[in-house]
Parts: sequence; structure tokens; C-alpha cells
Amino acid sequence: MKNVTDSFVSLGHWPPAGSFGLNTDILATNPINLSVVLGVLIFFGKGVLSDLLDNRKQRILNTIRNSEELRGGAVEQLEKARARLRKVEMEAEQFRVNGYSEIEQEKRNLINSTSKTLEQLENYKNETIHFEQQRAINQVRHRVFQQALRGALGTLNSCLNNELHLRTISANIGMFGSMKEITD
Repeated sequence: MKNVTDSFVSLGHWPPAGSFGLNTDILATNPINLSVVLGVLIFFGKGVLSDLLDNRKQRILNTIRNSEELRGGAVEQLEKARARLRKVEMEAEQFRVNGYSEIEQEKRNLINSTSKTLEQLENYKNETIHFEQQRAINQVRHRVFQQALRGALGTLNSCLNNELHLRTISANIGMFGSMKEITD
């Protein structure tokens, strides 16, 4: 502590004017040098420092202003994107609903057309079966008629002799003659 007070006491002892000396006492010279340097810096550096601070302040304000403008643009784009998203979601829902209703309609149409086609095929099948039955019946009738005719002709040829033949012809002529008299 004594060294500190001695250094302040030694401030009163300046070397005589005309002589230049170097004071090696650190505690005595340091606060003086610092105060002189700070005084010179404050006096001369005040303008430079205020200019630097003003420039820095302007850059910060410009950056904040630009950030606010960018944020405003981003908010606007976000709102537009949200509106587009809502619109697209509504359209997608509408397509989904319409798609389901169209699918159901197509399903009903397909079922109806298939049902009609099956009904027509059933009718064609029944008509074909009926036609084939009629044709088979007609063929059987024709064969039966031919066989009966052959059998009758065979029986007539085997049983009919000349005398029976002449009597049958005479009887038929007689029937025609009596029919002619009745009509006259």
C-alpha cells in the first residue's frame, strides 16, 4: 500500500523543465498514460466511433426492414399456398366423391346390362331348344308317316289282288256317282 501512495506523492515531483527523463515507475506512469490515451481516443475517436456506430445502426435497421419485408412476403405466400391447398383438397374430395358415385353408377349399369344379356341369352336358348324340339318332332312324324305309308303300301300290295282291286275301284266310283246325284 505504501508503494501506491508513494507513486501518487511522486506525481508532485516532476523533473525540471528542460530535462527529459524516463519514469520507470509503472504504477505512477500507467494511470496517467491510460488517461491521456483514453482522452485522446475519446476526443479524436468520438466522431469516428459515432460514424461507425451510426453505420452499424443503419445496417441493422436495413437488415431488420428487409427481414420484415421478406417475412411479409413469406406470410403472403404461405397464405396463398394454404388457400391453394384448401382448394386442391376440396377438389380432391369432390373427385373422390364423384369417383365413388361414378363407380357405383358404372357398377349398376354393368349389372343391368349383364342381367339383360343373360336374359336375352336365356330367351335365345329357350327359342333354340323349342325350335330343335319342333324340328325333332317333325322329323319323327315324317319318319313315322313314311314308315306307316310303306307299311300300308306293303299291306295293300300283299293283300290286294286284281279282283279286290276292281271291287274297290267300283265301290269308289259308285260313291262318287251317288254324291253327284245328291248334289244335282
